[in-house]
Amino acid sequence: MFVIDGNNLILGRVASQVAKKLLEGKEVHLINCENLAISGDANVIVERYLKRRRAQHKGTPEFSPVWPRTPILLVRRIIRGMLPWKKSRGKIAYKKLRVYTGNPKKLENSKILENAKIRQSMRFLTINDLCKRLGYNG
Repeated sequence: MFVIDGNNLILGRVASQVAKKLLEGKEVHLINCENLAISGDANVIVERYLKRRRAQHKGTPEFSPVWPRTPILLVRRIIRGMLPWKKSRGKIAYKKLRVYTGNPKKLENSKILENAKIRQSMRFLTINDLCKRLGYNG
């Protein structure tokens, strides 16, 4: 079992490393997912995700992609995009991913990825702030 604490880490770097661990066959627990950060200008980030949420399949709207508002589901969806989802090994790997808001009692010992930390001079938006701007009420 591999545990990653998401406090002050960049989402894209963490997601790529999590996807790699999942494809190796390891079970990954990602805690404090609401504190992951997306680097860049906040307004541009929010507009990009709002555009993704508005996208619809013109012929059959039921086939449209689903982009959730909750932090847990949004992080899972982003990690899913880094897996070979249409192949069976990607779906098997995705089932081994566990994402939590906060730190559950059973996962007190956590391993932090050092190369994914936020620098002081960076502009960023946390997942929790992004989800609140998308309409999440949690």
